[in-house]
Amino acid sequence: MRPLTLGVRAAIFDEAGRVFLVKHSYVRGWHLPGGGVEPGETAGDALRREVREETGLEITGEPALHGVFFNRRVSRRDHVLVYAVRKFSMKETAAGGLEIVDRGFFPPSALPADATRATRARLDELVHGTPLDPDW
Repeated sequence: MRPLTLGVRAAIFDEAGRVFLVKHSYVRGWHLPGGGVEPGETAGDALRREVREETGLEITGEPALHGVFFNRRVSRRDHVLVYAVRKFSMKETAAGGLEIVDRGFFPPSALPADATRATRARLDELVHGTPLDPDW
């Protein structure tokens, strides 16, 4: 039997209420930064690592778990934990390497046209209080 896969994503909000999104080189659209939880790694450690690698930001406060979502588009065994992050610091070094082709803060009311459906759904839940959809 194939094991469960677990991913983490961060909805990082700045003081102006804008959210940080990334655009990957290997998949279409703008996404909340994040990635897979590695064996032996906690979800919190994975979140901090992925945010640092993809954004150059360092999480300084305690992220708040927003929800657990079933990513049936990937597999029958994939789940994603989404955290709201409101305390962070900017690092001086660039991040993302070849994986990230663009990144930045966007007002939730003016997301890039190609922001993914899942990204839009999570932000509607977090910003507007729409009911959680258990599917990614």
